[in-house]
Amino acid sequence: MSWFSSLFGSKSKEQEPTTFTLRQGKSVPVDDAFRAWTSSDLPKMIKAVSIKTNLIDRHFLLQSIVDATYKLRKEGEYRKLCVEYAEIHLREFSDIAPALKEDMNGTLPHITTFQNYATVLAEDEEYDRAISVCEKAIEYGLHDNTKSGFEGRIARIKKKATKAHHFACRL
Repeated sequence: MSWFSSLFGSKSKEQEPTTFTLRQGKSVPVDDAFRAWTSSDLPKMIKAVSIKTNLIDRHFLLQSIVDATYKLRKEGEYRKLCVEYAEIHLREFSDIAPALKEDMNGTLPHITTFQNYATVLAEDEEYDRAISVCEKAIEYGLHDNTKSGFEGRIARIKKKATKAHHFACRL
């Protein structure tokens, strides 16, 4: 080792600088779950689901997976992943919601998982489940950023279900 290296250290042992983010008013180091959901890399995000993290990053990780797979839902494999991770997200949302609301200054942000999952269920003709997802969103005080909100979405799903039922009866 040269005298310069002994004084200043070797470049080969450089450490990645620690990055921080705010979570519930506190500065915390980012973890692999945070890095995964901010990467938009679907395989990386799915791998990160098993990582224990704070509820905020857990929410954004699951929502990012649902968003990515929803866009690719016409391909069967991605549709299954969309349903799987939407169900995980909604199952965990009762724990996530209070922390997320606190982190967002008392208001829940736009949660796309509810509308994406309801759409997939309606496309799969699982109308009652789609309506149930919309009703749960309403219970949380969420809006889907459409003019009529989740209430209008429920009405459209019911209309679609009635059409499908009448069509099936004619067969």
